Amino acid sequence: MLRSSFVTAAVTASVVALSAALSGCGQFSPAYMKPLSAQTRAQLAEKGMSEEQPILVRIFKAESELEVWKAKDDGRFYHFKTYPICAYSGGLGPKLAQGDRQSPEGFYLVSQEQLNPRSKYYLAFNMGFPNSYDRAYGRTGANLMVHGDCTSSGCYAMTDAVIEEIFILAREALANGQGAFQVQAYPFRMTAANLAAHKDDKWIDFWKNLKEGYDYFEISRLPPKVAVCEKRYLINASFTANVRPDPAGACPAYQRLPIPRPPAMQEASAKPKKNYSSLSKPLGSVLGLTFGPSKSNYRAFTLGPATPGR
Repeated sequence: MLRSSFVTAAVTASVVALSAALSGCGQFSPAYMKPLSAQTRAQLAEKGMSEEQPILVRIFKAESELEVWKAKDDGRFYHFKTYPICAYSGGLGPKLAQGDRQSPEGFYLVSQEQLNPRSKYYLAFNMGFPNSYDRAYGRTGANLMVHGDCTSSGCYAMTDAVIEEIFILAREALANGQGAFQVQAYPFRMTAANLAAHKDDKWIDFWKNLKEGYDYFEISRLPPKVAVCEKRYLINASFTANVRPDPAGACPAYQRLPIPRPPAMQEASAKPKKNYSSLSKPLGSVLGLTFGPSKSNYRAFTLGPATPGR
């Protein structure tokens, strides 16, 4: 009798636990349905961001970093967080062919249909390789992903915890009105110094072309408008006729658009400089004061990536 009561109690407890999990009262939830962690939501709020706002992703191979940027109410993108890339395959340079185990470089768009919630690498999104630029060169390959599981054969692999957070940010942005988010995949941070260090590389012209999009975003904090013609990325251009350019053909007539600078930069450039040339004597001598050796007291302003939260 005692044994029967024990078995009955054990079975009842198991059934209750299973029912709670299946009904959503437990902790079980498929990875692709999980909400953002409370910590990540707090980090977003701290930066004046929300999980529903549009995102933009930048990838840097040499630094093994992936950045997520979020749009705010002014339409411009602000740095949210930098994540470590756990693994990528191949070296610096673009992907050329199926099976070369090379991770792509270039400008790509990711729509909701490219999210893969049931990836065998935990969670993933398809980068959209080959794009029109890649196809203009006859490059081949498929299923080039940013995914979890920390193993790569042509993809950018993250840890499961990292891809989960990125996946949720992408999912929420796409579910709340963003048609597609831009992925900018670079060999390294496109600084003048890094390009100079690779000036003899066979891909230097390709990388200079990528730098045009990199610079546009660095200045404007807006995703660059990207077209492809003459087998090159054409950044921030407006075609004079309503035509679709041939990626491998000559570029139709176009004009370069001005780079829309953030208001703070516009104000800084427009602010008149003070003119002290009318002072015939140094101010110190007029007041009968003396000063020690002059010391530099400035901070350099750069257009490099935002660093808080990296």
